[in-house]
Order: sequence, then structure tokens, then C-alpha cells
Amino acid sequence: MPTSNKTIFKVKGEDLLKTIKSLIREGNVREISISTKEGKPIVVLPLTVGMVGAVLLPPLAIVGTLAALLTECTIEVKRK
Repeated sequence: MPTSNKTIFKVKGEDLLKTIKSLIREGNVREISISTKEGKPIVVLPLTVGMVGAVLLPPLAIVGTLAALLTECTIEVKRK
């Protein structure tokens, strides 16, 4: 039975977009969930192997906006 590999990062707002882009480039990420430091989920980005280029632009624009508004947040990454 396969197990899900989760990683949790606590990042500052200005590092959010850079961290998300880095995780996407790794290629083995299945889902990225962004929450407030209190644990309230803000956005969940399901990623599939076929998501590249223009498909990622709208979600990354949302992440960029969140980065400007949040001082600190939590990123939960589910890997394959």
C-alpha cells in the first residue's frame, strides 16, 4: 500500500512564491496546500504531471497576491 509523503514548510510572505516555484520544479509534488499561520486553509493547488507553463500562471498569480498579504504562512506538500 503506497504511503503519502507530506512535508510542511513555514515561510514568510515574501518567500512564498519562490518556495512554490521551487517545489513545482522538483516535479514529484502532487498537491500544495497554503494555510495561514493559524492553520486556516487558503488555497490548495493540485498538481499533475501535465501541468506546465500557461496552466500554472493563474494559480501562481493567486500565490503572488497571497504573498503580498500574508506575513507568515504554512505550506503543506504532498509528494508522490
